[in-house]
Amino acid sequence: MLPTRAAGRNASALKYDILSALGAHALDGDKHRQKMVLRIMVLVTTRYNWQSAELSIGRAEIARLWSVDERTVKREMAKLRASGWMRVKRAPAKGRVTVYEIDFDQILSDTRAVWARLGPDFSERLGAGQGAPEPAADPTVVPFKRVVPAVPEAGVWHQVLGLLQERDAASARVWFAQLVEGERAGASVCLVAPSRFVAEYVRTHLGGQLLNAYRRVDPSVQAVKIVGA
Repeated sequence: MLPTRAAGRNASALKYDILSALGAHALDGDKHRQKMVLRIMVLVTTRYNWQSAELSIGRAEIARLWSVDERTVKREMAKLRASGWMRVKRAPAKGRVTVYEIDFDQILSDTRAVWARLGPDFSERLGAGQGAPEPAADPTVVPFKRVVPAVPEAGVWHQVLGLLQERDAASARVWFAQLVEGERAGASVCLVAPSRFVAEYVRTHLGGQLLNAYRRVDPSVQAVKIVGA
């Protein structure tokens, strides 16, 4: 069994939030969706390597975990790939099983409709409240206004976002668009996320992609730091 310990301070919360979103999404659908979601949840909880962000497993082992035959595994894995939730990272070779990637940002995007059912704290952690109407102001309370650094239209971050959008529109829409560029110290850039959850998720799952895009735009960038607001 591969290790399932995620990296980072908020790793446990991240895993539980993903599984909670999947479970609520399954219960909101018909029996076919429920079965598909349950199957990917079993793969995540039993064989997914959170440290390397990989799922290394053969068809025979999946069949055993799911209590089905290998023909069913072939069909169901094709459905998961078609949904965008999973993709092949390395094809099988002699003595080596297939290595898959699980696209958790696509999963969270597809389960967004049920976030509110998991509680306001869940939606807030994942940034679902952005764009929601503001509650009526209390005249007895003096609001505290957070100052967010402005991003110049032609700035480096604007160009990086454009590159990320071209490469992975789903991640750019769900995750990267929530970030704003903060201070820059030499070769290190600081990006500010609306919550610690978003910061942790981007660091854990999308950090390499983000750094590569920055280096494409500005080769002097050697590190990208992501902090929660």
